Amino acid sequence: MSEQTEVVAAISDPGEIGRAEHNRGDRFVITVGNAAALLFPILMTVICAQVILRQAGHNQAWMDDLQWWLYGAAVLMGIAYAVVTNSHVRVDILYDNFEKKKRIRIDIFGLVWLFLPFILLCWDVTLDYALTSIRAREGSDSPNGLHNLWLLKSFMNIAFIFIAIAVWSVYVRLLGQLTRPALWKQLFWAFPSVAYAVNLALYYALFGVLYATRDPEMSARDVGRLPAFGEIEFGPHEMRYTVLAALLLTALLIVLARALAKKDA
Repeated sequence: MSEQTEVVAAISDPGEIGRAEHNRGDRFVITVGNAAALLFPILMTVICAQVILRQAGHNQAWMDDLQWWLYGAAVLMGIAYAVVTNSHVRVDILYDNFEKKKRIRIDIFGLVWLFLPFILLCWDVTLDYALTSIRAREGSDSPNGLHNLWLLKSFMNIAFIFIAIAVWSVYVRLLGQLTRPALWKQLFWAFPSVAYAVNLALYYALFGVLYATRDPEMSARDVGRLPAFGEIEFGPHEMRYTVLAALLLTALLIVLARALAKKDA
């Protein structure tokens, strides 16, 4: 009876499908995702309670805010879970008819050439969004609402890191089905994502140093306009110095990683 139960659970639980192929990143995301799933019954309880209280003439504004908090957190964590378990909606009438290796290549392209750069962009945008909210100690518009809104906005930014971990874990797992996923291969086949991540790291590191050593009268906006963040022109096109440096640094990292791999071999 227990063996039959385990088989049924393995079929019905997306987190158990293909478990033998999962890496540590996959299992981490699934574990956290399963814990985050508990937010949904809490959300339903809050919604039902608020409906009953509102009809009884005891509206609770903080419950309205809490619904959005719970929904936002659960959905963001669910995105990472869906990526790892491949349980997201796929609108493609051709994909299922392709051979396995072709499907893997398509998945890799979608993950690290399209989806991960978008997630990194979301992280970059919501970072200032969260920091601004923290500085303002942003709260609810309602006197009876939840006033620490900066907690939700900060969590939003952290959640995109969690999603990025999920995407990279799946990418490495899929790459391992095509070739030995050496570090240099991981970096090479995910070049747009890696270059974007290097660019962000370089930009914020440079900004942090210049901001810490700035003239007291300079604002953060003034620091962002310093020559170090200028642009190089080639024909009708422009490219920031930090972007060019990130592309060169990413290429250098790939070369070094490959050299180390050959040395170890």
